[in-house]
Amino acid sequence: MIAYGFSEYGGPETESLLELPVAEPGPGQILVAVHAAGVNPADWKVCRGNLKDTVQITLPAVLGREASGTVVDVGAGVHDFSVGDHVFGATATGHGGYAQYTVVNASGAARKPETVSWVAAATLPVASGTAYDALRQLDLSEGATLLVLGAGGGVGSAVLQLARADGIDVIAAASAGKREWIESLGARFIESGSDIPAEVTRPVDAIVDLVGGETLRGAATAASGTPILSVADPVLASEWGGSGVVRDRTTAAFERLAELTASGVLKPRIGHVFPLEKAGEALALVENGHVLGKVVIEVR
Repeated sequence: MIAYGFSEYGGPETESLLELPVAEPGPGQILVAVHAAGVNPADWKVCRGNLKDTVQITLPAVLGREASGTVVDVGAGVHDFSVGDHVFGATATGHGGYAQYTVVNASGAARKPETVSWVAAATLPVASGTAYDALRQLDLSEGATLLVLGAGGGVGSAVLQLARADGIDVIAAASAGKREWIESLGARFIESGSDIPAEVTRPVDAIVDLVGGETLRGAATAASGTPILSVADPVLASEWGGSGVVRDRTTAAFERLAELTASGVLKPRIGHVFPLEKAGEALALVENGHVLGKVVIEVR
């Protein structure tokens, strides 16, 4: 099969198209012919070596943590999926989504509704899943106010949509170019930066951070005592009593995301779609950090 990955830790010069054997699914796993794969910031961080203490890989490594596709083989002990099923899910350890075929744990896969596109389904496990888990973790009541830092990306836009569907008021910090999109989701826009006005944070009941660094530090200082969940910088969030997001990469969670997408509650914003042979351009765009919505690689 053809895949896109890297041969050693480093920059774009270590990335290339790879020709690799198609893997066989192990017990509890399914082999998926990939239709689309989501691109996430964690992908370039893995390639650069930023996550080597927590993400174990074998070189050469295929990039990508989420995919949608058709089941072409099932491993021992798999009873909930069959060859021909249309699915999406998180790729299994040691496998990547930027490929013609990938392996997914059956316990971390769900059926794709026919009304949800392959491209949209490929964005659900990581970005939308993180947003869904964050809001479940915060368990805010209807009428509560949530501040989202870095609201214009894949996770941020999913947080806005899911929060508004639950009757939560959202204040969304993002770059000026994303204002129209954010306001169309019913959120109050503020331009991103490290200086968050006190009058903004005073009514806030919780903060979801997707930026980290000085932006998070500024908001946490202004909203001292407010619960914080940080995807970008959980260590810094812990200094204010916050934490990271506890992920639920299970069939049940992904089925719920599929239902929310099929019903129109969640509408993944797809910023760019690239073919597999241009996966490097897709990854570079995400690493640049200014894309609106999700970047997806379309394989077939």
